Amino acid sequence: MKLKILIVLISLSSFTVFSQSDKEKVLETVNRGDIEGHIYFLADDLLKGRETGTPENKIAASYLANMFRSYGVKPNPKTGDYYQKIPFEKVSPPTTFTLSIDGKEIENKVVLTAHKTNVNQKVEFLGYGLEDDYKGKNVKGKVVLIQAGSPDAKDARAAFGLRGKKAELAQKAGAIAIVEFIKAADNMWGFIDHNFNAPRLSLASGESEEASGPAYVWVQDADGSYAEKLANGKHDVALSMSEQEKKEVISQNVIGVVEGTDPKLKDQYIIYSAHYDHVGVGTPDETGDTIYNGARDNAVGVTTVLSMAENLAKYPTKRSALFILFTAEEKGLLGSEYYVENPVLPLDKMVYCFNSDNGGYNDTSLATIIGLPRTTAEQHIKDAAKTFGLTAIDDPAPEQGLFDRSDNVHFAAKGIPAPTFSMGFTSFSGDVTKYYHQPRDHADTIDYDYMEKFFKAYVMAGRKIANDPITPFWTAGDKYEEAGKKLYQRKDVKN
Repeated sequence: MKLKILIVLISLSSFTVFSQSDKEKVLETVNRGDIEGHIYFLADDLLKGRETGTPENKIAASYLANMFRSYGVKPNPKTGDYYQKIPFEKVSPPTTFTLSIDGKEIENKVVLTAHKTNVNQKVEFLGYGLEDDYKGKNVKGKVVLIQAGSPDAKDARAAFGLRGKKAELAQKAGAIAIVEFIKAADNMWGFIDHNFNAPRLSLASGESEEASGPAYVWVQDADGSYAEKLANGKHDVALSMSEQEKKEVISQNVIGVVEGTDPKLKDQYIIYSAHYDHVGVGTPDETGDTIYNGARDNAVGVTTVLSMAENLAKYPTKRSALFILFTAEEKGLLGSEYYVENPVLPLDKMVYCFNSDNGGYNDTSLATIIGLPRTTAEQHIKDAAKTFGLTAIDDPAPEQGLFDRSDNVHFAAKGIPAPTFSMGFTSFSGDVTKYYHQPRDHADTIDYDYMEKFFKAYVMAGRKIANDPITPFWTAGDKYEEAGKKLYQRKDVKN
């Protein structure tokens, strides 16, 4: 009799486990205490902003690897540990850099391209430094003064996009250096200054290459008036600059795997990704704080993926899961760029990339998904958000180009459907820009009641996508649809 009762109890217990709904499974593993613990650790001052290539960045990576290990997530199948080591070339700004124009020392300046230079000469202002501006001008061996952008596009993004073309034109004309005046308000200039007056990283090529073209300098011209003042006549320019210093550094992506349960669907993988680096130590704010803690950007995104990993390790889905936490996103999406060229599993087995990246939030009733209507998993994400009291919306600020500014874009370019799950915002302003890349982005400024709903919605959405018998794909006509068809060798994709 006792044996019969025991068998019945075991059967009931098994039935209870297997009959749990996805919502119940999410509620069991996602909790506020764990969420706060991860974010407070990753955004602690001791990690000094987790800048790529620093010991503090490696501490963050070790913490994340140990979280995967503690959940029972399997390691990187290529290495047997939880890391993918990446070689970078670190380029430090010139140790010597002075610039004066008409006897006035220029303070707000950055070097985009450095070459050893020491000149004192009279030079002409050459408009925007485009083709027509060089006609009839002899600038061989000289510095050229130009205005950033073009007549049709004068913002910082346009200026950055045109710098290669302008460097090529100046080199062709024989110029030795470009001094370009960029119209940038103080908040934008702060971002530029932090990125270019600090060491920069690039993926190591294995070859020693000197930067081509002339030396290239940006000068802040907040309202454009300085360039207008220089537009007529010649000016005395004294420019002195040393070479940049270069060395190799190693950083790492953090990788883990959970195998799916379905005999066929487990050969398909959902990628759950976020970047764990931030911008490090930089210009102090009004309080004197120099550490850019990066709680929102992107300790929150990392914790989203950790929540998914813990859940799937306990309750696997039909499809398998690949977790990737990227380094060097803030250095130009370099960790994800390296990964897609050096995948640990075939890219054509990756059917979806569910990225999570954040700047901030200004509406706690929302989850903002960059690229929401661009994949066939849209309804799953909307339903998941609704389950936990949130509304999923598409990108409300397309002018910011956010889809192309996070790690998801490298996967999209390969053909893998790849939206980015972000905290709720209705515009890229207010409490978003207040904390975005600012020292005040601390863990104790976050609404954790909202975070709990946010993480549960992400995990629920991931489970829905991973259990759906229909493979997710791009919606018809999307920019990356053809790349997807090529990657998966599919001619009759159903949307």
